[in-house]
Amino acid sequence: MSRRVVITGVGAVTPLGVGAEALIERWAAGESGIVDGLGTCREFDAAELLDRRAARRSDRFTQLALVAAAEALGQAGWDDARPIAAERAGCVIGTGIGGIGTIEDQHDILRDRGAGSVSPLGVPLLMSNAASGAVAMRHGLKGQCYGTVSACAAGAHAIGAGLRMIQHGDADACVVGGAESALTPLAKAAFAAMAATSPSGVSRPFDARRDGFVMGEGAGVLVLEAEGAARGRGATPLAVLSGYGATADAHHITAPEPSGDGAARAMRAALADAGRTPADVDYVNAHGTSTPLNDRSETAAIKSALGEHATRVPVSSTKSAIGHLLGAAGAVEAVATTLALQRGIVPPTVGWEQREDDLDLDYVPDRGRGLARNGHAPVALSNSFGFGGHNAVLCLEAA
Repeated sequence: MSRRVVITGVGAVTPLGVGAEALIERWAAGESGIVDGLGTCREFDAAELLDRRAARRSDRFTQLALVAAAEALGQAGWDDARPIAAERAGCVIGTGIGGIGTIEDQHDILRDRGAGSVSPLGVPLLMSNAASGAVAMRHGLKGQCYGTVSACAAGAHAIGAGLRMIQHGDADACVVGGAESALTPLAKAAFAAMAATSPSGVSRPFDARRDGFVMGEGAGVLVLEAEGAARGRGATPLAVLSGYGATADAHHITAPEPSGDGAARAMRAALADAGRTPADVDYVNAHGTSTPLNDRSETAAIKSALGEHATRVPVSSTKSAIGHLLGAAGAVEAVATTLALQRGIVPPTVGWEQREDDLDLDYVPDRGRGLARNGHAPVALSNSFGFGGHNAVLCLEAA
């Protein structure tokens, strides 16, 4: 029998500020962290938040992960001493691209100054598993440790991997999440060349005027623990991570399958894993990228997965407030969903004003609202869908 898994700590660095509290409070208030068409973590300063050695030996995406992990572990009560054996604590951090800033910088040095000037830290900084390795070293996590790389589903896949690790007894706790910092000249130009990003620089998911996603950066980290162990040491769970579903579209390398079949199957799988039905769902934190194709296919997927109940469920997108954090998106959105459940709120889809035919769900315009309690602890789905046709959905429940 698999073990019940709870979330005991969360941490985040986003365009809305440093800390998970800034994320949920400012999003719930309808604020946006997008400035000049980018979701930059303007309040993040590695020199202030990390020691000099850690900052120098880490690409920005790893720096973001380290700060988010420290917050999550502190909230979980792991500050003074790790409450479980090091060998029973895992670490899985996802990313879509990894250290692309380092790659671009070191390529410029190679071209302009020659091979002898390339940094010996180049590979440790750029590798996509650097964040998970750095977090594990910083906090002495000696269980399973690796990164997930599945584009915009990477953070959610990392959380699902940690869930399975604990459920099946391979670990008693796992530090999971995602990190990304790809606001670089090459990444911005490449996404613009494929017409994926917004020419207007506005993120307005599900709105008829949407014209592409807004690039952002950040990190989200959660501490997962077996419920018995967490409660045994006196920890107070923030939420229950009750289900996980993952599928592939096998359709197109960048475009979602128009009917939303793969996404809907992932949602159904997450609900089945949690032992829940569509009628139990009280909120959906949508992938909601603000692209014409994604928002239409995701709406179809929600309708397919939830049936007639879909019209009664509030659906909102964190990306409306912070942009698309690529491989960090699923983790940051899981942090936001955890805190929304804990506080009993549904944050809004910032900027949604104009309805489009067939995009007719409740997208929570204007401002947040209270989360309805339908005779049970509130249940939410957090959706993540990535280039390559990767779909990952998490089912979370209020503690």
